Amino acid sequence: MSSPASLFIDGEWVPATAGGTRDIHCPANGEFVATVSEAGTEDVHRAIAAARHAFDAGSWSATPGPERGDLLLKVAELLRERKDEFARAESLDTGKRFVESQIDMDDIANCFSYFGKLAGQDAGRLVDAGSNDVLSRIVYEPVGVCGLITPWNYPLLQAAWKIAPALAAGNTFMLKPSELTPHTAILTMDLLTQAGLPAGVANLVLGAGAVAGAPLSEHPDVDLVSFTGGLASGKTIAASAAATVKKVALELGGKNPNVVFADADFEAALDNALNAAFVDSGQVCSAGARLLVEESIHDRFVDELTRRASQIRLGGPFDEQAETGPLISAAHRDKVTAYVKQAIAEGAELRCGGEWGKGELESGYYYLPTVLDNVRRGSTPVVEEGFGPVVTVETFRTEEEAIEIANDTNYGLAGAVWSQDAGKCQRVAGRLRHGTIWINDYHPYLPQAEWGGFGQSGVGRELGPSGLAEYQEAKHIYQNLRPAVTNWFPPHAD
Repeated sequence: MSSPASLFIDGEWVPATAGGTRDIHCPANGEFVATVSEAGTEDVHRAIAAARHAFDAGSWSATPGPERGDLLLKVAELLRERKDEFARAESLDTGKRFVESQIDMDDIANCFSYFGKLAGQDAGRLVDAGSNDVLSRIVYEPVGVCGLITPWNYPLLQAAWKIAPALAAGNTFMLKPSELTPHTAILTMDLLTQAGLPAGVANLVLGAGAVAGAPLSEHPDVDLVSFTGGLASGKTIAASAAATVKKVALELGGKNPNVVFADADFEAALDNALNAAFVDSGQVCSAGARLLVEESIHDRFVDELTRRASQIRLGGPFDEQAETGPLISAAHRDKVTAYVKQAIAEGAELRCGGEWGKGELESGYYYLPTVLDNVRRGSTPVVEEGFGPVVTVETFRTEEEAIEIANDTNYGLAGAVWSQDAGKCQRVAGRLRHGTIWINDYHPYLPQAEWGGFGQSGVGRELGPSGLAEYQEAKHIYQNLRPAVTNWFPPHAD
């Protein structure tokens, strides 16, 4: 699919200077996908230098907003034309079902379209200075050189959430995708070039975070670093960025409550509880991994949830019978395994799952959908993000208690409330301390609506107008139309 000359620096495909490579294997069956370049520190510094030169030269930052928008719209069009090619590449890297990758490509094209349309709309604003002799205005300029670090679970979607607003604002960037899932990032560099993006504006470095990612948060020529990933890595990036006081945007996951009241539409709430927890094998930052069920319906709801979860069919990307896929790696499967074992040791009741896939699934990194009932507040499965096909169950008796339990987390990315009482839904949604709240639904997002979290779920927002603002600096330009001598310090005789 790709070659060892798979770093994209200053408009050219180049191998790593030290000759480093990495073999990519499909997590669904372990089959070899391709060999790609593995960047060293020197390669990353070259990419930063290229982005710095391109920004300072103004080949993109000085391009009018509407023209930048047209290029993004062209990218969206090209992606739609090559949708299946991109989806196949993503599925081979991640192991997720091809149909899910196809849906992701549609969402990604919509993201480029949204920011393409937004790029030429903001002409700044006039400020009333209280005088007709003063012209005072606020203009929005690009931040500069951006380091974009993205995860493996939604490789191109998470990259597009950063690339599209960064380019719409007029920035240059270095993209560092997960070393496990590089191929749609590689294809995207080709797409941007085909759309007419000048050399040096978009650069791609592949490799592990410690080598390929760390310089993006440390280097003084990088003006902003945007990271999506785990909490520990996010804290490290924030600390590194502090040395040069660069802008930082962090999306660090969540521990998301899905609150089901007794008066909810039972079948809809049940169906969506399964979706919330087990889509993409739970490898979703906004997964509804904490199920909060009103006590009076607990037994009926969890019994049916367990029955349905145990019937979910696992399989590879192109298995038409599969309903979800594998975990990303053996290391991650081991992490999920340890998480479930710890939960059971702390008193959680295993209702289903809790083991690896067997038989024909043994060639991949499969973990069975798992339901942990009667978990204790403050225990490991409630506090820590498992990031796998695991849902925990807690109960509540009152609306007030539901809110208290749902907010009992250091995270604050997303949550949901299920009830046929519209007033109750609005009250609960208003008091949940999470960045996105779904009412009688789970998982949909809109490119025109902000995405991000409270607390340790991160800093800043992606998507929506705020997502564009992350990649801009506000500048105040004050012009005196009738300059005159003030005599504040009048001249004195010698």
